[in-house]
Amino acid sequence: MFTGCGTALVTPFQQDFSLDERALRRLVARQISARIDFLVPCGTTGENPTLTHAEHLHVVEITLDETDGRVPVLAGAGGYNTAEVIELAKELESMGVDAILSVTPYYNKPTQEGLYQHYKAIAGAISIPVIVYSVQGRTGVNVEPATLARLAQIDNIVGVKEASGNIGQIASVINQVPDRFTVLSGDDAIALPVIALGGRGVISVVSNEIPAEMSELVHACLDADFAHARRLQKRYLALMEMNFIETNPGPAKAAMAELGLLEPVWRLPLVAPKAENLERIRGVLHATGLLKEIHAVAGN
Repeated sequence: MFTGCGTALVTPFQQDFSLDERALRRLVARQISARIDFLVPCGTTGENPTLTHAEHLHVVEITLDETDGRVPVLAGAGGYNTAEVIELAKELESMGVDAILSVTPYYNKPTQEGLYQHYKAIAGAISIPVIVYSVQGRTGVNVEPATLARLAQIDNIVGVKEASGNIGQIASVINQVPDRFTVLSGDDAIALPVIALGGRGVISVVSNEIPAEMSELVHACLDADFAHARRLQKRYLALMEMNFIETNPGPAKAAMAELGLLEPVWRLPLVAPKAENLERIRGVLHATGLLKEIHAVAGN
């Protein structure tokens, strides 16, 4: 179900910081038109820590409504309070999501046994699949390969978004988990080598900007057409890297605003990129031809 390129959707806001429902629907429709494989609303790229509980559910509701079953929906449901995560996961299951993506508990930094028990409890409370999200750079805790191998023995824990950036660790994960367990890259820039090692795709930030192109890159890898994948990687690597010149999703939303896809609005504590970084973002968009394409459409 979660093979290929999935987009970690940004959450668009209006100038008064309220949810921009129309923009969200347009973004989802754009993703589906670009033949994205699955969608991930209310992940950390979706600024979920700043969403109210009602907003979180509403973003997922809109995504489900707009997708209308055409692509799977992997909804974010993570946090540092296991009981609260379970309640959210139950609500999302009742809404009809296909699975949940659950980031590791941050700040309290549980042990490996604590991580195992946390995910075991979540999986035991729902019947839909769970994908673990390991991103040590943002949460301060790493899900080690041996822990993922244990979690993979739980029937509805079906995969991991591995965003350690450590290729050696990702190779070890792929070696230790069963074939049914899906390993997805959590970093656009290394999706190619992760798939070469046996991963099945990526949960992508850059596909917010270039869904068709990133999907093409991922599927070229899955088809073992690495020559074509490398050409696409070379063309878009600067865009992948640009998205992280400041804290994600700051640069990605700034780029999307330049492309006319949403309003340049973030909720505190996120703010707009610095002026010099905004110029860098524009430069990358020009270099990849994305702004030229937008201007050409506007001119017509």
